[in-house]
Amino acid sequence: MDTQESTSAASVLLSFLAENGRSFRDQMEISMLSTALAKPDIVRKVPWRDGGKCVDVLPVAGIFGANGSGKTNVLRLMGDMRGHVLHSFRSGDPTGGVPRRPFLLDSDSLERTSRFEIDMVLKGVRHQYGFVFDGDRFLEEWAYRYPHGRAALLFRRHGTDVDLGASHRSKGRAVSDLLRPNALFLSTAASANHPDLLPLYEWFGRNLVVADAQTRPYRQALTTQMLEDGEREQRVLEFLRAADLGITGARALELDPVLRDRLNRAVRILAGEDPDSDGGEINVSNEPYVKLLHEGVHGEVELDQGDESLGTLVWFSLAGPVIDALETGSVLLTDELDASLHPALVSELVRLFQDPSTNPNRAQLVFNSHDVTLLGDSQNRPLGRDQIWFTEKLDDGSTRLFPLSDLDPRKNEAIERRYLAGRYGATPIVSAHDFDDVAAKIHGDLELVASRE
Repeated sequence: MDTQESTSAASVLLSFLAENGRSFRDQMEISMLSTALAKPDIVRKVPWRDGGKCVDVLPVAGIFGANGSGKTNVLRLMGDMRGHVLHSFRSGDPTGGVPRRPFLLDSDSLERTSRFEIDMVLKGVRHQYGFVFDGDRFLEEWAYRYPHGRAALLFRRHGTDVDLGASHRSKGRAVSDLLRPNALFLSTAASANHPDLLPLYEWFGRNLVVADAQTRPYRQALTTQMLEDGEREQRVLEFLRAADLGITGARALELDPVLRDRLNRAVRILAGEDPDSDGGEINVSNEPYVKLLHEGVHGEVELDQGDESLGTLVWFSLAGPVIDALETGSVLLTDELDASLHPALVSELVRLFQDPSTNPNRAQLVFNSHDVTLLGDSQNRPLGRDQIWFTEKLDDGSTRLFPLSDLDPRKNEAIERRYLAGRYGATPIVSAHDFDDVAAKIHGDLELVASRE
């Protein structure tokens, strides 16, 4: 084991569980623990207790499935949990309920509770944290840590009654006095700087940021802010140039105080420090913060954002979060990783997280994609067999998440080809006959439609 692997400061995601949330009616769980099918060269050995054997953790998980099957909701549920932790005490309405998105296609689910639970290693010690809630209040909440291999209680909540662990009990009692039914104990404890719980709260602030279309303006603001930091500026420029987009440089513009405030606030929102409810909406999508430089016939030319391709803007918005994750060893959640990007760029992004030499701080990437080249064939496989997950829409409209490893794929299996052939499920069922009928109706050929029926 090398020095990097043996450090006790490791913080990684082990698993995430949710129930009755978004398109998931029943319980779903995604795990970052390796299996016997793992590619040995990408497994990270992470210490999780004093003097104990390391746990084997994966740096990447990719989710694949048909449109509308619920791939995005896996990431959004993680983001939902993060939002509750960061904002339930600070920003929640003291007399209001709890924001929740239960499964909507079954009326019984509206009456059932929802559940989130996460398992992680935080600074070399395993932690488990979770909560149960409905639309009005948090019903249960718990946090445990395993400093010596056995569970040590941090707190256990039932309604507004809280059982405290042995450590910092006076601080815990003070937090209990502040607790509201619609606020998490963890969020409340963080506001009081509880020594044991503040690091857990801060982990959520640094991790589980969903990089999707809605957060792109905020991610562009983060990249722009990095361009104003000497050392990080060089990293951003190298990231942009490596993509072969024709970019030779970037220049952050001089901003007036109003635009500067919007830029800084956008970055704080992305970090979970400044929710949208404070001060109203903020529009950063079309603000002139930066100009990218391209090589022209007579030298470098600066282009406005409106003159850049969508792929260039997507890559620019990923630069900040990817660099930040690799620097800090955090967990990045990326929706539709392949959107507007060439498969070669997507493959390189995955490789950055997979390779220990380019990811020594154990950053993790959880993404969804339609880019089946990431599944690989028998000779070239960017993802290991236990790093591939599928989502499938069931007959009742709910989503099922399952790993490829459950299907016992062979070591030399051509996963891409078999997936496209429908051997694993999680692919759309489409009919040329149905599409022909649509075309016939568009063109008014009703006799053709009737003959097909």
